[in-house]
Amino acid sequence: MSAVDKAIAIVGTQQALADLVGVSSMAVSKWRRHRVPAERCRAIERATNGEVTAHDLRPDIFGPADQAAA
Repeated sequence: MSAVDKAIAIVGTQQALADLVGVSSMAVSKWRRHRVPAERCRAIERATNGEVTAHDLRPDIFGPADQAAA
């Protein structure tokens, strides 16, 4: 399961995630096929109460999650 799919599962629906992050459901759909824009990662982290982190979503930008804890 991708980090975006995990976020959707946590909040309930794709539309719920879109509403919490302030984007359209279509934007979330695009994220499922491509990447989440870096500027949306922290909002997803907040929407999932930290269960999905920016590091999970974009390790290329935020680094692996284990580095964040170090």
